[in-house]
Amino acid sequence: MKRDIRGELSGILPDDLVPLVPRSFDVIGSKGRAVAVIEVSTELESYGQVIGEALMRVQRNVQSVLSKGTERMGEFRVRDMKLLAGDADTEVLHRESGCVFKADPAKVYFSPRESTEREKVSSKVRPDERVLVMFSGVGPFAICIAKKQPTAYCVAVELNPDGHSYCLENIRLNKLGDRVRAVQGDVREVCPALGEVFDRVLMPLPKGAYEFLDVAIPMVKPSGVLHFYHWAPRDDPFSEGERILHDAAGEFGRAVEILERVRVSQYSPSAWKIRIDAKIS
Repeated sequence: MKRDIRGELSGILPDDLVPLVPRSFDVIGSKGRAVAVIEVSTELESYGQVIGEALMRVQRNVQSVLSKGTERMGEFRVRDMKLLAGDADTEVLHRESGCVFKADPAKVYFSPRESTEREKVSSKVRPDERVLVMFSGVGPFAICIAKKQPTAYCVAVELNPDGHSYCLENIRLNKLGDRVRAVQGDVREVCPALGEVFDRVLMPLPKGAYEFLDVAIPMVKPSGVLHFYHWAPRDDPFSEGERILHDAAGEFGRAVEILERVRVSQYSPSAWKIRIDAKIS
């Protein structure tokens, strides 16, 4: 029977530290070459290389292991990753939902755990819609939407030059140059300068997305849809986000009709990443 990472480390790490090793980790890439991203607590830091090498033995396609390091920080909102073991070249190709994404998780944010969420949102897009994806990263939402809905057109806006560069490459890899446009820059400057409004606007930046609602709401057509992501308390995950949405729309004399409330993923024992879909009338 295949051992998990804790089983692999049993007898190598001190017995009291083995339970602190996460059982789950992100694997980005393919069967031939992948990168694993794992969270290593302070108590385990001195064993980082040992943990990385054990993970590579358990997950044979993993060629590099990164530690999540810091929280997402700075204007590009990326973690300061640390190579624990394996190849220093951490650029990989990742496939999901009929799409292929090139990314280096040491430079840009990409979560394979959100593939189901991308599928769900993509399935809501109707024929001929024009879609704006703010904080678009390497382009997974825009590309998944364009693949699933062959008459949709997407504009993807990303500040991080590395994320933008990978988005351009991913548009090329997926042969979507005629239906996905990538723009590099700050959404506060780029979005108003686009000179159009959209049937659907996505804000897949849960931490701090509410600070950009004054940019997003004017970009939504009358009766268009906004997909708003937010970190929320576990016990009452939607009230705060809905209040923020109503207040922000009210500043523009617009009304909010809540279409769907979704718990996307658990961020911590006390917090959830949520999505609120709203018609902005």
